Amino acid sequence: MRITNTPGVGQTTSTKRVKKTEGAKAYGKAPSARTIHDTVQVHGIPKEELTERVHAAIISLMDEVDTLRRELERTNKRLREVEDLADTDVLVPIHNRRAFVAALTRMISFAERYSSPSTLMYIDMNDMKAINDKYGHDSGDKALQHLTSLLVSHTRSTDEVGRIGGDEFGILLAQTDEEKGASKAAALAKVISDNPLTLDGDKVTLRVAYGTYTFKAGDQAESALKEADKQMYAHKRAIKGDDNVR
Repeated sequence: MRITNTPGVGQTTSTKRVKKTEGAKAYGKAPSARTIHDTVQVHGIPKEELTERVHAAIISLMDEVDTLRRELERTNKRLREVEDLADTDVLVPIHNRRAFVAALTRMISFAERYSSPSTLMYIDMNDMKAINDKYGHDSGDKALQHLTSLLVSHTRSTDEVGRIGGDEFGILLAQTDEEKGASKAAALAKVISDNPLTLDGDKVTLRVAYGTYTFKAGDQAESALKEADKQMYAHKRAIKGDDNVR
């Protein structure tokens, strides 16, 4: 549907009635009161059938379509906002467990389909209970937020960072093999320990245990998490020298 102006008339979307005296002055002659100075070119409607009533109906329909389009855009925007909220952790601005597992499932499928190695990193903050007991749970939340900031700022935009639960985090390292995954995990652990945060005037150094798992054909999200978690606890036991660490 396209609206065009009749040559010589400067109105585009509405029907205009011209008084005889005004019309004579403007155009040199007085058109009839029912002259339509705008024309609507619509496929399938003969020009002679475009009466004022049809013209008005078309304009009204166009307005309704435009209103519906704007309402649809607002609804879609709101749906995207709701989806983002549903996928974001309540404490830190990264994926929650549900969204992270969904991203993990997609990355496993991608790695299998294109034979592209990708690695899951599982991170656990050490001594979180001691921080909560000494400084309070609000300070514990600050520690988690500080850790999240370091993880996000030291990973690529193509990687995925999520909070799996409590003080446990996951990172999806796209196109990263086992050797590079282990090297990246060690580097992140060093970044975290090298960047303490201040709690009640004290400099508190955060330390983490980590495990990595590079996807294999046929892997599932939960089994991959379990393998990375197993490697993380092996690292935690090595750090603390305690076979009963869980």
